[in-house]
Formats: sequence, C-alpha cells, structure tokens
Amino acid sequence: MPDRSLPLFWATGLVGLAGGYLASQVGWPLPWMVGALLAIILVRCLTPWQLTEIPNGRKCGQWIIGVGIGLHFTPAIIEQVAGHFSLILFGAVFTTVSSVIGVWLLRRTGEDRATAFFASMPGGSGEMVNLGARNGAVLSQVAAAQSLRVLAVVLCVPALFKLLVGDGVPVSHTHTVSWGWLALIAPLAVLVALGWQRLRQPNPWLFGPLLVTACVSLGANLQIALPDGASQIGQWLIGSGLACHFNRAFFRRAPSFLGRSLVATALGMLIAASAAWALSSLSQLDLRSLTLGMMPGGIAEMSLTAETLQLSVPLVTAMQVMRLLLVLFLAEPLFRRWNARAG
Repeated sequence: MPDRSLPLFWATGLVGLAGGYLASQVGWPLPWMVGALLAIILVRCLTPWQLTEIPNGRKCGQWIIGVGIGLHFTPAIIEQVAGHFSLILFGAVFTTVSSVIGVWLLRRTGEDRATAFFASMPGGSGEMVNLGARNGAVLSQVAAAQSLRVLAVVLCVPALFKLLVGDGVPVSHTHTVSWGWLALIAPLAVLVALGWQRLRQPNPWLFGPLLVTACVSLGANLQIALPDGASQIGQWLIGSGLACHFNRAFFRRAPSFLGRSLVATALGMLIAASAAWALSSLSQLDLRSLTLGMMPGGIAEMSLTAETLQLSVPLVTAMQVMRLLLVLFLAEPLFRRWNARAG
C-alpha cells in the first residue's frame, strides 16, 4: 500500500507534465492538455497508482484560460460577433435541440426518462448531475455520460481539425504583454470567480475571469495578451484535473451504456458539423470557427482549439456560452413538461 502521507497530486502534476511534453514533441494539438489527460488516464487505468487531482488545480487552470479568452474580446471583434447574433443563437439552439437524438437512443435501449435526458444534454457535467438529482436520474450514469462526452470531444476534435486544416496560419505577436493591466485583471478575476462560486453559478472559475477580463478589455480597448507559457500551464492544469475522473472502474461500469453514450456523442458531432456547413454557406462566417462553436464540448477546450488554429476565439466562445446558457435555463422546464405529458 502506498504511504498516504505522500501527496499523490505531486505525481499527478509530474505525469501530466511528462505527457504534455511528449505530446508537444510529436506535434499533437493542444499538447499540454491532451498529453496530460492521456498520460494520467493511462497511469490510473494500467497501474494500481490512483493519482489524485491537484488541489484547486483545475480551477486555477480555468482562471488562466478564462483571462486569456477574455483578452481576445475587442470592440471591433464584438461588433462583428454582435452583427451575427441571430445566427449564433440559431446555432446554439440547433445544437441543443439535436441532443434529442441521444435521448432517443438511450430511451430505446431501456434507460429511464430522467437519466436519458440529463445524460444527453450538452451542458456542464456538474450542472447536469445537479439537475438530474432533482428529477430522479441515475447520477452515476449521468456523470459518466457527461464526462465521456467531454473526453471524446477533447481527444477527437482538435486532432481532426489539425488533420484537416493544419496548425493555422502563424501570426506575429502584435499583442504585447502589459504587466500593469494583468496585475489589475488577475486578482479582480479571482474575486469575481469567488463571488460567482458563492452564488452557485455554473463554471465560476471560467465564466468569472472571462467576464471581467472581457469587460476590461472592451472598456479600455486593450490589445494585450498573456505571457508566453501561460496558456500551456492552463492546459496542463485542466487536463490533469479532468483525467482524475477516469480509471478502470469507470470504463468497466456499464460498458453498453458508455458505448451508447459515445455513439450519441459522435452523432451530435456530425450533426453540429453539418449545421455549421449550412450556416457558413448562408453567411460570411468562417466554417471552422462555426464548427468549433457548435461542437458539444467544453468552452475552455473549444476556445483553446480556436486559439491554436488562429480562428475567431470570441465567436467560438459566444456560441459555446450561448448553448450552455440555453441548456441550463431550459433543460429542467423542458424535461418536466415532457415528463408530465408522458405521465
């Protein structure tokens, strides 16, 4: 038995760093996130060494990424995004509605209504588990399906985009690092995240920093960026935290249910890509940015992919945030109405 006094999270960080470094050497997209994610999952699944999450590590990573995403918001870009608000709203609604395919698939294979519904909604894992708990869902299956969805999107989408469109066009760093502004934004972002968390709002350590940074960047028309290496640290922390939700027991638990959830996720990704192509043909918006914005993944992961490929980070972020808000506000009322009609 390992010595419990030894903090395993130190090993988690080192394994994640090793995985991120190896992934960066082979040119993997989002290497410090995906590499850390895969390395820690392999250790937890193939060895008896159950690495534990770095205390507050994922929150810290989301804080860094939230600030970085917020710095992409400038008046010119927001004006462009606002000009296509109806299109963004339609894309978010379509992605949300398309999740009924996952609900239908799980219902056809015997899952109860609550479990099938909240396991299929493309919202945050914690939020869907909480909503499922209030409506009688099997929480372990909801959590498993939501975690597997994020894992599948993180592993597949960046790799597919790199295969199909490459690394993106390299750009010169016209945005400088302003330590004075960052010294103001960083602690303010922490305070807003703490307040957001106290109010029990969703994803506080990403939304809080993103919101305050975007407001400051827009108000002062900032043209600054995070220092080199900050994004990689955020990726490593988020990947390391996400990986600690997976082990052999996770993949052995109800394998048929996980398989059906994976099929539903794949169908959702195909539908999102098809809808993005249709919207792009009807507008002047970039197909790649629309596709990332409609993918049923996490906001941080899809925005980081957009940043890596030199796509429109605000557009991707706006579509992801819009979809999450729709799911959070509409999922429970829609489920209760469906349940009442079915009853």
